[in-house]
Amino acid sequence: GSGKGTQCTKLVETYGFVHLSAGDLLREERASGSKDAELINHYIAEGQIVPVEITCSLLKKAMEAKGWEKCKFLIDGFPRSEDNLQGWETVMGECVDVKHMIYMNTSEDIMVQRIMKRAETSGRIDDNEDAIKKRLKTYIDCTMPIIKLFEEKGKVIEIDASKKVEEVFEDLKVGLSLE
Repeated sequence: GSGKGTQCTKLVETYGFVHLSAGDLLREERASGSKDAELINHYIAEGQIVPVEITCSLLKKAMEAKGWEKCKFLIDGFPRSEDNLQGWETVMGECVDVKHMIYMNTSEDIMVQRIMKRAETSGRIDDNEDAIKKRLKTYIDCTMPIIKLFEEKGKVIEIDASKKVEEVFEDLKVGLSLE
């Protein structure tokens, strides 16, 4: 609902970043019928955070498949909690250097409007009003403290995501020192 996916696509097309969406990787795994599929489905449907071991494993596997030593990655939608961050540092801390966290800031109203519009075509089980409310609560309770931690380290690039797509992209390029 903040426009993360849209902006990641633009960064990939313009600057050659590799975009990995934690949510997309989880949905793909869920659809694969693996041993974790039912568990992932339950967490997503409830608007809760999937256990970190599963998400980190999927991210690491995807990064390795893309050739992680020569790529610049955009990890979309992760970490979302203290547990996620600790898991990331345990699994990936020695392997990667996190330069920035991009915080796409917008109002709840705008996020809900965007998600409900996306729901018309997405087919996602979590694109409904009940799941959105749960996701927003989880975001406030679990993700905002992580954003604050990265902010204290001077790694947050805050973008006003309520603007038009092109304006947000211009702000993002400036924030990432790409222009």
